[in-house]
Amino acid sequence: MRIIFGIILVLVGFLLVWKTEAVVRFTGYSNWAESKLGTMGGTRLMCKLIGLACIFAGMLAITNLHQGFLEGTVGRLLSPGI
Repeated sequence: MRIIFGIILVLVGFLLVWKTEAVVRFTGYSNWAESKLGTMGGTRLMCKLIGLACIFAGMLAITNLHQGFLEGTVGRLLSPGI
């Protein structure tokens, strides 16, 4: 099941990066992204960054490294023993 979920995440991420203009036309511009990430292009950049994060998360799920990645990053912040 994790492989199917990972493939879906990679495909969604790929489509977000590939068809950014269509996504921006469909959803509209984000005022926050335009002000923080650059004028007239911040929304596109945000869409591409979200797509890359989806691809990364999908690859972690496919290769079964998501648990180790979360334990190595977020797990150290949330562990009670440290």
